[in-house]
Amino acid sequence: MAFTDLLDRLGGVGRFQLVYTGLLLLPCSLLACHNFLQNFTAAVPRHHCQGPANHTAAATNDSGAWLRAVVPLDRLGDPEPCRRFKEPQWALLSPNTSVRGAATEGCRDGWVYDRSVFPSTIVMEWDLVCEARPLRDLAQSIYMAGVLVGAIVFGGLADRLGRKGPLVWAYLQLAVSGAATAYFGSFGAYCVFRFLMGMTFSGIILNSLSLVVEWMPTRGRTVAGVLLGYSFTLGQLILAGVAYVIRPWRWLQFAVSVPFLIFFLYSWWLPESSRWLLLRGKSQLAVENLRKVAVMNGRMEEGERLTKEVVSSYIQSEIASVCPSNSVLDLFRTPAIRKITCCLMVVWFSNSLAYYGLAIDLQKFGLSVYLVQVLFGVIDIPAMLVATTTMIYVGRRATVASFLLLAGLMVIANMFVPEDMQALRVAQAALGKGCLASSFICVYLFTGELYPTEIRWGWALLRSVPALGV
Repeated sequence: MAFTDLLDRLGGVGRFQLVYTGLLLLPCSLLACHNFLQNFTAAVPRHHCQGPANHTAAATNDSGAWLRAVVPLDRLGDPEPCRRFKEPQWALLSPNTSVRGAATEGCRDGWVYDRSVFPSTIVMEWDLVCEARPLRDLAQSIYMAGVLVGAIVFGGLADRLGRKGPLVWAYLQLAVSGAATAYFGSFGAYCVFRFLMGMTFSGIILNSLSLVVEWMPTRGRTVAGVLLGYSFTLGQLILAGVAYVIRPWRWLQFAVSVPFLIFFLYSWWLPESSRWLLLRGKSQLAVENLRKVAVMNGRMEEGERLTKEVVSSYIQSEIASVCPSNSVLDLFRTPAIRKITCCLMVVWFSNSLAYYGLAIDLQKFGLSVYLVQVLFGVIDIPAMLVATTTMIYVGRRATVASFLLLAGLMVIANMFVPEDMQALRVAQAALGKGCLASSFICVYLFTGELYPTEIRWGWALLRSVPALGV
């Protein structure tokens, strides 16, 4: 007998499973907001050099003429964002006049930003443009490094302390570090707190997935995995709406972080995984949790008949196979697990690289970043609906292979679309991103069903590596 047989006896996919899964997936939706937050908080507006300070009076008289005399034009006729004339070229104020060979220099006195769309971003606040633009990308890479470290820290804690404790702490850490990111005024502090927020991504995803899978009978896991994907889709749509209403980056950062205080408070009432409790010899607590599940699912009589001996009998085979300690090396010890690990490493590398490459810098498509964010979220709905159907009737492996193939074709085709055909580029990228999101869900389910729970955190570590350099 397996532990899932006991869950079927207590109501299967009942009211408890539905409510429990909903309470765990709601934070995952807002977690998606933090993943793509820099599309808005680190947006790069149109900008050009500030003119020399000794010519400020002329600038106030005629700002348009001043700009033409101070800032050279690029090949498209727009002001150069990173260069200015060493001396104002007043001759350019006359119509049909051009200046050749005029000396230019960098933006020594700062930049002027277009604040019509974004009143403030980290780029404006710390001048992360021109030579400093790599620092903007560094901030995102630091967040991804936090995801990597979080897989090690929270994964190890989940096996030693249970799933609930690290999850509760991750909610609190994200709320505090997110609010601190909005409060402190230096780029260094911003990066530190973004790193801490990235750590919580792994802590929340790992433990939410483990709790959902361990409380869900086998027949409900496919739907639960797809609901996890839809929660991320919902988060992307929420982000677009909140970012459209709240434009200043600090208030936006605060708005998507504070709800985790609510998740922190109600998570205290979520029951620990009874499967983990049984594996750690805490049978009495496991029985108490299972009786609560039985009551909520309308199986009170079944719950009253549960004893420590009866419950333990459902998991004896797993208890015998539990190792006293676990490490990443467990992913490679046996031929079967080694084969799965190597295959999933390749899948995750290609999937993560393409997915984050498409979804993290939406400004490159040249359309409204809010519109593109909505399109990238909406496209996941039909894509994952198709993925759900194919996973049920065809299987995980064929579904993953098909969606990866389609995504690759869309991304490659996008390389040959001219930049002026922006609508077509966005449509192809959105389709590719939808296929990648669907394959993500398939691989998550592979993990939940094929890997022993005690080495799942090591898999998450390997899964996080490809995203580190995005």
